Amino acid sequence: MSSVGHCAGATSLSWEDVATHFDPRDGGVLPDVHVPGTSVEDWQSLFDLFRENKWGCEYREGFARLPFPTAAEVFSRSADGECVEMYVRPVPDMLAIFRAYSADEIDFDVDLRELQGQDRLDILCDFLSAVGRRLGKPVIMTAEGFREFPILGFDPEVDRVVLLAADAEG
Repeated sequence: MSSVGHCAGATSLSWEDVATHFDPRDGGVLPDVHVPGTSVEDWQSLFDLFRENKWGCEYREGFARLPFPTAAEVFSRSADGECVEMYVRPVPDMLAIFRAYSADEIDFDVDLRELQGQDRLDILCDFLSAVGRRLGKPVIMTAEGFREFPILGFDPEVDRVVLLAADAEG
């Protein structure tokens, strides 16, 4: 896969399926996205995916912009060190902010204001699918601050993004 936004079969979701969950005025603009059950090797595979797809990437420790390290270097840092964030742009006007809190889980945010309409939903689904396929793991998007309320996610068993919201039909 060479780019986001051009993956056939990544989703069968329509904007109408998710529009109420993507309203930035309703419950926050930065839904939480996570990949549970990861390792340092999974993080490295993610970093490799960023590079291979030539996505815009920036590595930060606190406010300092630094060269992109290996995942092993990120997770061998002192726990008292600055917060580690990776700013990733799979397309120029979509930002995903990854935070290296733990090797055990990949956490990131996306901004709902950048994800309005069918074309933008397709780009998000392609991005989540690329991450999930690379890692062979589910990628779950939940309401901001509410992990108990999943909205959608990449399901590796069906190889696509599916609606997970409790009010989803059938």
